[in-house]
Amino acid sequence: MLTTLPSLCFGLFGPLAPLLARRLGSERALLALLILLTLGTALRVVPAWQVLYVGQIVACFAIGLMDVLLPGVVKRDFPHHVALMTGIYSAAMCAGAAAAAAATVPAANAVGHLFGGAGGNAWAWALALWALPVALATLVWGVRLPARATHTGRRVHVMSGLWRDPLAWKVTLFMGSQSSLAYIVFGWLPTVLRTRGMSAVDAGFMLSLSVVTQAVASLLLPFLLARLRDQRVVNVSALLLTGVGLMGCFFAPLSTIWIAALLLGMAQGASFTLALTVIGLRSYDSHVAAQLSSMAQGIGYLIASCGPFIAGSLLHATDSLNSLAALCAGVCVVSA
Repeated sequence: MLTTLPSLCFGLFGPLAPLLARRLGSERALLALLILLTLGTALRVVPAWQVLYVGQIVACFAIGLMDVLLPGVVKRDFPHHVALMTGIYSAAMCAGAAAAAAATVPAANAVGHLFGGAGGNAWAWALALWALPVALATLVWGVRLPARATHTGRRVHVMSGLWRDPLAWKVTLFMGSQSSLAYIVFGWLPTVLRTRGMSAVDAGFMLSLSVVTQAVASLLLPFLLARLRDQRVVNVSALLLTGVGLMGCFFAPLSTIWIAALLLGMAQGASFTLALTVIGLRSYDSHVAAQLSSMAQGIGYLIASCGPFIAGSLLHATDSLNSLAALCAGVCVVSA
């Protein structure tokens, strides 16, 4: 349930983003959500599972709404550089996730040594430390806040038209299917690798290596997209390589897992950035981009939330990695 909450919250709460933007303006809405994200992350300092779930829901509420608002802001402020700016901010997201994946276990160990084996408290402090970079981001965004509110959430009637648009549904289903793979990797790759005999630190490092590579792919992909009139070849290639990387993580010798992690990261970074980029590329202005972003990420993340939940259920029911590998292969095919 804990690994399912992020994408589930993104899907349930994401559609509220245009309403918040209309009330506060995009920049002030993002500032309010950053403050909420700081509080939700800081709640993890309390070493109780109930508080962990509350903090997870609060943090994911904030992230889900910010994810929806950003494509509209990019389309409004950088209408001629949508792919490049989307690549830059998705690379920053990947870099932050990679830092967390690599540093949380060593941070917990360090806190445990510092306080003489604090056990669960060490993990609580290590998880809560990630409120500090969020607080820094809040400060940076607050300093740059414009004097007047700007909006990307008007023209509510646009949404009703999108629900009848086949292209909007294709964008939504692509967002959902490739995101389900991403959340399976975030939630279960370390568990898969530990099941295969890898240590917790090494498993976390492999996830971090994969996510760092996603950041590289996110930065390089926009330059490729700028030279292409058709993204279908990039789509299919990215999903094919994602499948190959996942099968490597499931079945390749442990000594070669780093190769599979690199390949997986490059492929998933490309597909994630492309999914975000097409929201802007398939919208004729920032208002449509905001509404399409709400639809694609709202419904898409509800679809994606099924991924880690089904993955965990399969692992518990079959006690075998083969069922999870089959699930991932099937989702790759659908997404491609």
